[in-house]
Formats: sequence, structure tokens, C-alpha cells
Amino acid sequence: MQRISLISIIPNSNYQLAIPYSDKESLERYSQLEIPSEQLGLLGADSKSGAIIRVPQTFGFALLIGSPKAQSRRDFAASVARTAKAGAPIVIAVGPSDAEIDEIVQGLVLGQKTPTFYKSKSDDNVKAEIEFQILVSEKQSQIDIEGILKVCQTILDVRQIVNQPANDLYPESFAQAAKDLTSNQAIEVEIWDEKRLELERCGGILGVGKGSTRGPRLVKLQYRGGGKHLALVGKGITFDTGGLSIKPADAMVGMKYDMAGAATILGAINAIAILKLEVNVTAWMCLAENMPSGQATRPGDVLMMRNGKTVEVLNTDAEGRLVLADGLCLAQEENPDHIIDVATLTGAATVALGNRYAGLMGHGAAIGLLAESAKRVDEKLWEMPLPEELRALLDSELADIANVKIGSRAGGMLIAGHFLSEFVYPESSWGHLDIAGPANNDGAPYSVIPNGASGVMIRTLIDFARQLGMAR
Repeated sequence: MQRISLISIIPNSNYQLAIPYSDKESLERYSQLEIPSEQLGLLGADSKSGAIIRVPQTFGFALLIGSPKAQSRRDFAASVARTAKAGAPIVIAVGPSDAEIDEIVQGLVLGQKTPTFYKSKSDDNVKAEIEFQILVSEKQSQIDIEGILKVCQTILDVRQIVNQPANDLYPESFAQAAKDLTSNQAIEVEIWDEKRLELERCGGILGVGKGSTRGPRLVKLQYRGGGKHLALVGKGITFDTGGLSIKPADAMVGMKYDMAGAATILGAINAIAILKLEVNVTAWMCLAENMPSGQATRPGDVLMMRNGKTVEVLNTDAEGRLVLADGLCLAQEENPDHIIDVATLTGAATVALGNRYAGLMGHGAAIGLLAESAKRVDEKLWEMPLPEELRALLDSELADIANVKIGSRAGGMLIAGHFLSEFVYPESSWGHLDIAGPANNDGAPYSVIPNGASGVMIRTLIDFARQLGMAR
């Protein structure tokens, strides 16, 4: 737990001063420090991100936290959050601008480890409260940081949802979690069960979900802030066995994270409502559990999507694009200004871009706008092409399109993008975000990303909506 406040006067009582350390010159601005250069060498001061030494001072402790010179305020604050220990207040005195105050708050909140409630004994859940004080000018001390704290809390909530195991998080319970998370905001919620999905001709969601005893759902969330209309579509496969095209055992570990796309758009619309941005947003969460059974879709089956297109399912483990197809059709029918879908869609995205970059595909204005938003909030995004020659690989003799090209591993992420493009108009402003790599971090924490669910792309989508509101 933590408390964060803005102060304009350094405390008189005992405190801990958090300082970004890159070299001895980086300490010269802190006149209250009493650390001779020789002592720095003896203490092993290190500029490596996250390195820390605690040096006793007359006011309490100086926390010298490794900070490369190019490091952002956000990343420095995240390092502070991860290394902080309870005790005297931790003061951050880095002379921030107004924008950097937001960055520091984000880093302090988002840099922390996501709590788990599945351990009978966990230090994370009983951690003593830590107080952070950000030293600012007297005028800046009047800035209200409550909004950014609530947005950060939404991202933490989404991380906890994504981290839940599939025995607790399944389509019905995920839909309820979405309703609960947004209950205090001006967001309208509709939950479609199997009967409604059938009535609405959502053959992709139904086809993927029918192998499970826990039926699929679609959650429609609407926020009406006025102005331009943004549609968000998210893949929400609460567990992916591969269906009858079953995955190997080791590839199935971690498939609880296959609903991170739907969780991302849930967090984004909730944050947009908290901030009261002047934009209309409709979010479509496409939820199903991909299981093998006597009821499951078979390789070779043909499904009809919402827009009437038929799909020959050659691999039931390429299921995310099937549920997204229905969601994209529903979004397109409302003729929004921009459509963005988010999905842990392909292993090929991780092969191509690693574990920290999301892949961006699509067409129209959304591509450039998403890239600009990601750069502004310091999230990693890389634009990928949709080569025209790859589209023919999805041709089917039996149906309008096949969901994969069997036997071809080339350009898997790009082929998936081509499939999705069949369900939006060519003239639409559409962006597809493949977050298969960065949605879950199974390594050491970095930047504001803890171990486990990352909440990546929520901040990018918030910024995208903010820019739309400002351009109205």
C-alpha cells in the first residue's frame, strides 16, 4: 500500500530522499547531501537502472537509485516504488514539470508488484503502508492528482483481472468483472449470452466457445462524452487449449493471459470515463473459452460471421481472429471515426518483435495516431505491413476465407492482420494491436511493468482518446 502527495517544503522531520544517480555530478544539485566522492566508490554506487544504495544522512537516508541519464521520470519513479521500504516518508525531489508530475505518479503506482490473493501467506498483501512525497513548487502543490491515481488504479485492477486463473475467470465471470469495474462510471453495459449471440449472428464467438461447458459472452460498453466516436474491440479468450487442434502441454501454460486484449479495452474505457474525456467510446469484449469436447468446432468446419462471410476453420487454435471478426463487424456497423482492436493474437508477433513491442497493423488515420500516442506515453509499438501478396494464402475452395494457411509459417502475424481486415471497410480508419509479446512479463520487472500482466496499451488508448477529444 502507498500514499502519494505533493509537497512544496522539504519535511522538517526524518525522511528518505530518493535521488536518481547516474554519476557523482548528478548529485551536485542536492545541497543537503553529505556524501564524499570517495564514499560513493566505497559504497558501490551504480548507474544501472534499479540499483540502490542507502546512505545515512542527518535528515534520515539518501536513496541513490541507479538512473541512466536518458531515463524518464516515470521509469525512475517505478524504480523507487520497487526498492522502497516502509519507514520515514520517501521524498522525490527532481524539479518536475507539470507533465512530469503525472509521470512520477504513474511510475510510483504502476511500478509496484501486482498483489496476489492466491497465496495463503504473502508479504505483498500485508505490506506496510509507504508514503511518497513529491517535492514541487508552491503553485504545483495545488495540482489535483486524484484523477491520475484513479486511472493508475484501473490499470492495477486490470492487471489483477488478467492474472486470475481460468478456473475463476471465464466468460460469464469476466463479463461480471467488467460490469463491477465500470459500475461507478458513466458507462452503459450490455452482456450478451449464447441466445443473444445466436440472435445477433455472432458465429465466430459461438463457434469458438461451444466446446466449453462455460458459454461465451459479448460485453458491450458505451461511454458518451460527446464528439468523435472511437470503437474498441478486444479478444477475450479466457483460456486457450487450442481446441481440437490442441496445444502441446508447455504451450498451454500461460494461456490464461489470452484475454488480455479484452481486459485492455475494458481498462481504457473505464479510464476514459474517469477522466471525462470529450469522446464517444464503444468497447466490444469478445469472450470465449477455447476447449476440446464433443461439442467443439472441428478443423474443416465452416462458420458464418456477423457480416455474412463464411470462414473455413482449418486450425481451431487460430481462434482469436474468429471472435474478433464478429466484434469488428459490430463495431463497423456503427460507422465510428476510428476502430482499434487489441489482441494477444499470434505467437508470430513474439517471434518477430520480442516480448516488449506490440505489433501495429491496419489502414487509415488510426495507424499514425496510434504510433504518436504510444510515443507520447512511452509504450513500445512497431508498425508492420499487410503485404498484398499474402492475402491469397487465406483463399478457401469451400468458403469465403480460411482462418489460416496450413503448412505455412511465413508472416503469421501479417496473415492474421489480413484476416481481420476482411471485417472492416477498406476506407475505415482501423488499427490492429497484437500484444502477444508484451501483455505478460514472465521475466524481471522493467520500466513500469511488473512480473505478470502488464496492462500494456491502456495508456496509449487513453492518449488516443484524449487527442480525439481535443480535436473535436
